[in-house]
Amino acid sequence: MEDGNYYERLDRFLRNVLDDLKLSSIYKLLRKGNVKVNGKRVKDGSHRLSIGDVLQVYYLGDSSRMKRLEETRELTPRKIPLDIIYEDDAIIALDKPAGISVHPGKGIQIVTLIEGLLAYGREKGFEPHPVHRLDKHTSGVILFSKSLASAREVSRLFREHKVEKIYLTLVKDFPQAENGRLESMSEGVLEALEYSLEKRYREVSLLKVRLHTGKKHQIRRQMAQIGCPVAGDDVYGDRTFNRNFKKASGLKRYFLHCQHLGFTYSSGSKITVDSKLPEDLLKVLASLE
Repeated sequence: MEDGNYYERLDRFLRNVLDDLKLSSIYKLLRKGNVKVNGKRVKDGSHRLSIGDVLQVYYLGDSSRMKRLEETRELTPRKIPLDIIYEDDAIIALDKPAGISVHPGKGIQIVTLIEGLLAYGREKGFEPHPVHRLDKHTSGVILFSKSLASAREVSRLFREHKVEKIYLTLVKDFPQAENGRLESMSEGVLEALEYSLEKRYREVSLLKVRLHTGKKHQIRRQMAQIGCPVAGDDVYGDRTFNRNFKKASGLKRYFLHCQHLGFTYSSGSKITVDSKLPEDLLKVLASLE
């Protein structure tokens, strides 16, 4: 991993972000436990920050009431390692690692994927435009367009459900049928996916999921609705099961990976991009054998 302003000591990062506070005030925030990294209080100013870390800082505002410092910075090009698995004149596809957000969200994020692409695009002469999303802890194929014209066409294909999207996921228990289709309504919109059983283990099942729509958290929500939540998912799943399963298998996140994206341009040319399961998820599967 390259060094840069996205990867540094906690106290130095805070000094850069909270430039209106004295260094003594920053250390006071740390001592009092008013700084959290990834949800955990950190009092050591020498703590090293990594790509994907999220900070929360609680401080006294103008009204002398405790406030939480939220993400306020603008997108900044930041050079980070990028795993490029496909690139042409119109689009670029990355193999997204788990733990890094595509865009800034809540808290102070050290760096986001779009900021890494902004730096790469500046070197190569293009500006990246997101055309879909993956959640922070989901790994796999993610696409960006290199121009507004390309972004409009690819976004239309996603919107019209003309992009083939295939995921691999490990779920608790076993679906009643080895192959099935799930449909549900969310805010008046039909959500649909198809799944097939890849392998059955003692307590979990490895599924291949073909996503026909693509609403927020759709796979995680719909699998939970049939009693087979994604392993490691504490939002929609079984926390007690997850705690025990993570301890036994070494799983560090929820098990969800975008394996394949494919589509056909209006010109007729076809694009297919594939991603292999990352090492952390392969180790989990190996532990189940």
